[in-house]
Amino acid sequence: MKILGERMKQLREESGFSQNKLAKLVGLPQSSINRYESGFSNPAPETLLWYADYFDVSLDFLFGRTDKPQGKRYQYKPKLDPEMAKFVEMCFEPGTRANKELKASILKMVSEDKK
Repeated sequence: MKILGERMKQLREESGFSQNKLAKLVGLPQSSINRYESGFSNPAPETLLWYADYFDVSLDFLFGRTDKPQGKRYQYKPKLDPEMAKFVEMCFEPGTRANKELKASILKMVSEDKK
């Protein structure tokens, strides 16, 4: 798979690693890194997971399914503390449109704050 090798090479080069240095980090021979990047062979799933974890990218990115390193399927959905939700609910007069929109915005901000 050509894109996989290109992405692996891109990540290595952007990090300033030689194939040899990366091979030592991964625990593989330098020739394996060369074969992956050239598209002559595919890495084992464990190696792909290592790349994704080490370079903090998604497998979707490595496989070329998206150009966004975090992946197109990833959507952060924070959990809102029930006590905070109660508090925000008490702060607004029920039934008015403006308050409904403000409440939704505050709940969203409070949820995102937990990232």
